[in-house]
Amino acid sequence: MNERFTTSESPTPPTACLEGRTLDVLVVGGGIVGAGVARDAAMRGLAVAVIDKGDFASGTSSRSSRLLHGGLRYLAQGRVGLVREASLEKRTIGKIAPHLAEPLAFVFPSYARSAWPMWKLVLGVKTYDVLCGMQNFGRSSTMGRTATLSRVKGLSADKLNGSVRYFDALTNDARLAIDSLRSAAHHGAVALNYTKLESAEPVGGLWRCRLATEQGVVEVMTRTVVNATGPWSDRIPGSGTALRLTKGVHLVVDRSRLPIPDAVVMAEGERILFAIPWGERVILGTTDTDYDGPLEEPSCDPSDIKYVLGVTNATFPAAKLKPVDVISTWSGLRPLVADPNGDPSDISRRHKVSMTHPGWWDVTGGKLTTYRLMAEETVDAIVRHTKLEAKPCATATKRVLDGVTGPAVGLLPPEVSRAAVEHYCRHEWARHLGDVMLRRTSWRHYCHDHAAVAVQVAEWMAAEFGWSDAQRSEELQRYRQLTSTDAVPSPHFVDQTTAIRNGQPKGHANGHAVLSATNRGDAQPAARQANE
Repeated sequence: MNERFTTSESPTPPTACLEGRTLDVLVVGGGIVGAGVARDAAMRGLAVAVIDKGDFASGTSSRSSRLLHGGLRYLAQGRVGLVREASLEKRTIGKIAPHLAEPLAFVFPSYARSAWPMWKLVLGVKTYDVLCGMQNFGRSSTMGRTATLSRVKGLSADKLNGSVRYFDALTNDARLAIDSLRSAAHHGAVALNYTKLESAEPVGGLWRCRLATEQGVVEVMTRTVVNATGPWSDRIPGSGTALRLTKGVHLVVDRSRLPIPDAVVMAEGERILFAIPWGERVILGTTDTDYDGPLEEPSCDPSDIKYVLGVTNATFPAAKLKPVDVISTWSGLRPLVADPNGDPSDISRRHKVSMTHPGWWDVTGGKLTTYRLMAEETVDAIVRHTKLEAKPCATATKRVLDGVTGPAVGLLPPEVSRAAVEHYCRHEWARHLGDVMLRRTSWRHYCHDHAAVAVQVAEWMAAEFGWSDAQRSEELQRYRQLTSTDAVPSPHFVDQTTAIRNGQPKGHANGHAVLSATNRGDAQPAARQANE
């Protein structure tokens, strides 16, 4: 085993630190699973590098429903083991990343002659609590028709029998990945975004990997390679995976248009969607459809928006949401272990860790909630195969931000400030405007005036990186293409841009919420304490 790398949380650690050394583990893919593997391996004392061909968390790991959940609907499919596994892991994340695990109550209404009768829901949520070892984020309960309508204003009353109320947690998916990478770097891992694996070949019991970076090409020798590239995993040189991709679309609307106190389960037949409170916003989604298009930027089509709004309006008839109410959207791809048969929603989210070539591991399937367990199983397999000396796994007990310097970003976007942007550029590997606007902060998805915010952030990044006017314009154009923002901010944004420049964001530009992210009044004391 090589000596541990002594790199800091710099934006782009020099590739020179990889030359002339032999890694124990090269992780390809800097989403949540790759970040989890890098953190676990580095904490065990292994020599680790993690790379991503784009920005960290730029794929599925920044495009989820932002939930830590056991998967209540999987109980109806008989997947008790999967639900228990995820239920225990969500509580673990609540302990190691309390700033990213806010208890969130869900109200699941039951209607006459629906696929979700009250008896099934009551049995389901009680079983859900048991599978959490009676240590869920809050205790489940039942409500009659009157109590349900009193708690969830505007809910459709037609044929409503009552509801159940149960708990999962709200998270920040991209931030969980970034913070895991910050932890990995703190424990000695090298992290390189915008670095592509061009080739990998076995040589004398090692792997010779050719990496293309923004600074040039470098060759790296490593004992093992972990393919944690999610939807791209079956396209990586050396991969032995087979995937079935499904697309999930999410919409963001103002919470004033849908003032819900808790998350609400919106059923359409056996399919379920969620309305999820997120500060002053509400996240609506998600869809679950087969996908065979481009992987980089899966689109949110008008038909997707129509479907999600249709289900939402059927659940909340008075809302009458329209496409003009949508502040932002995102679409993510689920890399499910291939099964050509059946409905996408019925395919298991169980993960698979397999050594397809000596020293090469493919990690596929799974979901955000079980990322830590997937990482632990992967590193366990590596240690067994290589017989390297390694410390025991400690990721289930050691907090993600222990020993990590810098501010902790939680569930809601931070204030728009120059200091925040400088931190992301210097210590969190942000290289481009979209890195900050989309993944470090979620300003794009939260702020009505995100275009004005982007102009100011581009100015701050230009000063930080020495961009020319042409480079700054190129970054803004790239951002507009990513976010379908085709024009510069309208004149009515000028005052807000000026206010932001002066450190005094107007309106909602600062990303702060008037309402709390969730209603925690009846969460269990232990859950509250874990998140303080």
